[in-house]
Amino acid sequence: MDFGLKNKIAFVGASSQGLGKSVAMELAREGAKVIINSRDKETLEKTKNEIASASNTEVMTVAGDLANAEDRKRIVAEVLTKFGHVDILVTNTGGPPSGKFEDFEQEDWDKAYQLLLGSAVSIMRSFIPGMKEQNWGRIISITSQAVKQPVENLILSNSVRASVAGLIKTLAGEVGEYNITVNNVMPGYTNTQRLKNLMDKNPDMENEKKNIPLRRFGEPEEFAAAVTFLASERASYITGVSLAVDGGWIKSIL
Repeated sequence: MDFGLKNKIAFVGASSQGLGKSVAMELAREGAKVIINSRDKETLEKTKNEIASASNTEVMTVAGDLANAEDRKRIVAEVLTKFGHVDILVTNTGGPPSGKFEDFEQEDWDKAYQLLLGSAVSIMRSFIPGMKEQNWGRIISITSQAVKQPVENLILSNSVRASVAGLIKTLAGEVGEYNITVNNVMPGYTNTQRLKNLMDKNPDMENEKKNIPLRRFGEPEEFAAAVTFLASERASYITGVSLAVDGGWIKSIL
């Protein structure tokens, strides 16, 4: 199946490892030119080499913290100077710390907002004008299964990621006439370093497998396949949806 992604320009946030890396790798294998981002320059260069070797496509690195306004401005400027526009935007960041309501101060909530929602809004504002000019675009936000079914002990993530889903649904209605689709993909328990870190703090999370109909945690490559489909020409009539890639963990009908 031809996904129509050859030579499309894709920016993937927080993509030196984990879900972001897998998404960037899959897009590159479909022929897209990928821009990968991370705060860790050393890991970013290593990932660039891995993707380039596996895909034979152009890979650009832009180091910086998407939660930092000045870093975002510089990242966007570097990307637009190089390519002029972005066709595919995958918003993604690391998650805020785990904990309960009384564990956090107002500063922690402010940081979570900037990390999850503020960064997404800012980078969308930067790249949507170019998509409108091209009359083609794909915006895909990586959030969490917690958007539809909160995860215990993740109050910061549960709260702020839900607002990202609201942004995605509303934005889809505003930019659809420009042939831009906007979707949200909700990973479930997936074998990434983030999950390992959470399980170190809460070993009982291993028991969540019994609540997943497939009885296992997902693999990053499985998640990346779903994101790549939504980025493709084949998904041209899908917009404003929140797609769970969770092995069936979410129990709601809608």
